Amino acid sequence: MTVSTVAQVAARMQQIAAETPRPDGAHVFNDVYLRVTRQIGERLDSGAFFRDDAFMSDMTVRFASLWFDAYDAGDRPPAAWEPLFAMRARRGVLPIQFALAGMNAHIEHDLPIAVINTCIAHGRNPTSPGLREDYDRVNDLLAAAEGEIRRSFLCELEQAVDDHLSPVAHLVSSWSIEKARDIAWVSLETLWELRCLQRLYNAYADGLAYTVGMGSRLLLTSID
Repeated sequence: MTVSTVAQVAARMQQIAAETPRPDGAHVFNDVYLRVTRQIGERLDSGAFFRDDAFMSDMTVRFASLWFDAYDAGDRPPAAWEPLFAMRARRGVLPIQFALAGMNAHIEHDLPIAVINTCIAHGRNPTSPGLREDYDRVNDLLAAAEGEIRRSFLCELEQAVDDHLSPVAHLVSSWSIEKARDIAWVSLETLWELRCLQRLYNAYADGLAYTVGMGSRLLLTSID
């Protein structure tokens, strides 16, 4: 299913939700992503949240399409996504770990690529007026989603009868969505400068995918 609007993005996510079981790691991440996408759609419909609605709408579609590509890749997902799909059915991994591992892969790896591709399509660059401002506006929506899943995780900790969740709690508390998006912006600026040097661009992108995947693998440390 090819998507070209934010409404179609949400519909594709609903389709993924319907075809994956609830404990599945891809289902968990997709559920969080769907909630955020709906909020972005509402802000775009209002016409009073972003400075450039057309750019942000297109970027939302391009960004989500990278998640759909990873999901549709079957047993050969991109390197940044490999840990989530390899461990999506593993017992002993909490829902918040799947959610954060997916956010880690999507934000730190896919987001810079999505912004670059949108800039090229719209004749803009990372320093264009309003682009970073709109980029940062999404942080508030993502922070709310992250806060919600963290509160859910605290409930799971309170229900635990021993302290075997402590290492996972430390990992989860160490990951920050704000820091992830700040890092993504640095990667974006770096890739933008390298885009005319294809060999270096590819080498940096490959290294980024590997590093991000390694971070996701750590976030998916089993509690068993």
